[in-house]
Amino acid sequence: MAKGLMITGMSSSVLALLLVFAASGIGTASAQAAGLKKGFYKKSCPQAEDIVQKVVWRHVAGNRELAAKFLRMFFHDCFVRVRACVQPLTLTVGGQQMTDATSLLTVVGCDASVLLDSPTNTAEKNAVPNLSLAGFDVIDEVKAALEQACPGVVSCADIVALAARDSVSFQYKRNLWEVETGRRDGTVSSAQQALANIPAPSSTFDILLANFSRKGLGLQDLVVLSGGHTIGVGHCNLFSSRLFNFTGKNNPSDIDPSLNPSYAKFLQCRLNLQNPNDNTTVVPMDPGSSLSFDNHYFVNLKAHQGMFTSDATLLTNGRAANIVDKLQDPGVFFDAFKNSIKRMGQIEVLTGTNGQIRKKCSAVN
Repeated sequence: MAKGLMITGMSSSVLALLLVFAASGIGTASAQAAGLKKGFYKKSCPQAEDIVQKVVWRHVAGNRELAAKFLRMFFHDCFVRVRACVQPLTLTVGGQQMTDATSLLTVVGCDASVLLDSPTNTAEKNAVPNLSLAGFDVIDEVKAALEQACPGVVSCADIVALAARDSVSFQYKRNLWEVETGRRDGTVSSAQQALANIPAPSSTFDILLANFSRKGLGLQDLVVLSGGHTIGVGHCNLFSSRLFNFTGKNNPSDIDPSLNPSYAKFLQCRLNLQNPNDNTTVVPMDPGSSLSFDNHYFVNLKAHQGMFTSDATLLTNGRAANIVDKLQDPGVFFDAFKNSIKRMGQIEVLTGTNGQIRKKCSAVN
């Protein structure tokens, strides 16, 4: 329970029910997502999206790898469930109004908690899955420009969502998907929650599907959003177990049989088998196309050239494999991706008067 949470004069059964709803997020996600809309800043800061795009495109023009970084930042921000205190609670129980509740826990997702620094605790950005994130300086530059144009209006959570869209879209010089805005910023960030919620590269199909289901996303979203691996790189220590001693028999040639043999050799050539825990060497997740956002990931996956266990496992389920087949069509992929990432951007957002609009994205007000 969060520090400062105190509800008195209330039956234990009512309190328990409230905490179940708060901890699970029941009844909050869909209602809060309804606070998002296209063009949220049309009146309060009409130039907001243009400012974000201008700064992001300038940086991506000089470093195309930023597209994968921002897309991953958005995904990691949304998938971490952090319990946070929201506004005071007033209830009527047994005809008696209870107004002495100081706060109640809720669960938040896309709230820019991944941007917060760690002055008094270990925040999300310091969790192992987030140590390779980058682009925080660009986010800060965008925020500074927005604060100069429209002080205290545009949230850091919306900047993360827009930066992901704009960085990926730079390649095509047009928006690849619509971003609903109106998110507000969270005030809590936890490395422990990042570790508990961000899907691991070693995840099996059942684990991945359960993870996505907890966020209100389905099988289609799981497969489609995995296509984000069409850009960016993977660290060798995250897939080396598939290339060395796979069955634990201390055989250097013991390789995951689900890997395409030629692809396995390609990966081995870039991996130091004497140091399978090497976390500095990186390999393109989509060889020959790692800077191009397209459906080539699914073409590779169909040929058993998925880098991580979490990629290959999509072919172990018949329904997921059928979706992979459909995504061989570029048009189908782009349509599906814009729908799935829109749903991802709605995960347990703060809207209305919940949360805050941070003045600096790395610190709460």
